[in-house]
Amino acid sequence: MGEDPDTSRSAVRTYVPAYQKDAWQAHADEMGMSQSEFVRTMVQAGRKGFDLDPEEGAPPTTDPRGGGLETRLLSVLKDHDYMSWDQLVSALTDDMEDRLDDALGELQGSNRIRYSGRHGGYTLVTDGN
Repeated sequence: MGEDPDTSRSAVRTYVPAYQKDAWQAHADEMGMSQSEFVRTMVQAGRKGFDLDPEEGAPPTTDPRGGGLETRLLSVLKDHDYMSWDQLVSALTDDMEDRLDDALGELQGSNRIRYSGRHGGYTLVTDGN
């Protein structure tokens, strides 16, 4: 299956003062989101001006577990007439790959985990290793 340009992903990098990043991370943690998901959500909310789309006619739903799956699913489906199961899985799991990459980078940056090429994987950093 070829990649649909409407659902393909690409990285966006920005630089903000450390205090701003810390505030965003704290807010993301409170909302049960990764920092990337938080920034994406806030940018999209800002672009919408926090108004409901009159065609939708109902407030956005959120996942009671804090993952926002329903909200992300509605967002993905909004721009398509129909999407297959495989297209939906791809659109939603791409986000998980981004979140995993972000989390691994943050944990390596804070020296809480490390990657070992010799062992072919990640491990917790402890006093013994």
